[in-house]
Amino acid sequence: MARGWESKSVEGQIESFASDRRSSTREQLTTEQLDRQHKRDSLMLSRTRVLHDIGKIQNPRHLKILKDSLAYLEAKLAELNDKK
Repeated sequence: MARGWESKSVEGQIESFASDRRSSTREQLTTEQLDRQHKRDSLMLSRTRVLHDIGKIQNPRHLKILKDSLAYLEAKLAELNDKK
């Protein structure tokens, strides 16, 4: 029985923390900042995938395509960082 109360208490704390975090972050960022953050997150995710794929590729043509993609993603990330 104690475990049930404990888990509900922990669940409540997690929900409280998450809602506090969401409200404070969302209120402080403008729509433009949120859009820029979303684009940056998307680019970082793509970059991570490309880096992972580069480590596994054997075909030189495919490797060149991935390296070109990586350069493009890094250029876009640099653009976003310069706009701050």
